[in-house]
Amino acid sequence: MTGVQDPIVDGKFDMAAGENMGSSKWGSGGCFVYRPTGDKSKVLDVSLSPDGTEEEVAYRIRNGAARLPEVVPGAVGFYFQDGSADNTQAAAVLVHGQDRVTVELVRGVKGRDNAADTVAMMKLIAPKLILDATPTPGKTKD
Repeated sequence: MTGVQDPIVDGKFDMAAGENMGSSKWGSGGCFVYRPTGDKSKVLDVSLSPDGTEEEVAYRIRNGAARLPEVVPGAVGFYFQDGSADNTQAAAVLVHGQDRVTVELVRGVKGRDNAADTVAMMKLIAPKLILDATPTPGKTKD
C-alpha cells in the first residue's frame, strides 16, 4: 500500500481517552507510518477521534468524494484521491455516531489505485476501532 520497506510505525489507541481526562467517555488515537530513511516523512496515518458528523460526510460526497460501501452497520463514510496526476494522496473517512476513523495515505504508490487501498484498509480496521470506541453521551445506540 505504501511501497515502503521496513517502515517506522508509531502510535496508540486509547478507547477511554476522554474518561482518562475527566470528561466524557470517548476513544481516540492514531497509528503513523514513516519512511525509515532520509527525511522520515509520514506515508500513512490512521486516526480515531470523537469529532465525526454525518453532515461532514454528506458535504464531502456532494462535493465529489465517493461514498464508502457499508463497512459497519449504521456508519457512513467517503473516500477520495487527490485529482492531480502525480499526487498519490488518498483518504477514507468513516463516521459512526460521533466516532470518526480516518485512513490517510499521505504518499501512496504511483500506478496503484490508492483510493481503493484506503478503502481496503478501512474495511480491515474500522470494524474493530469504531465499534470498540467507548460511547459518549448522546450517541445513537445500536
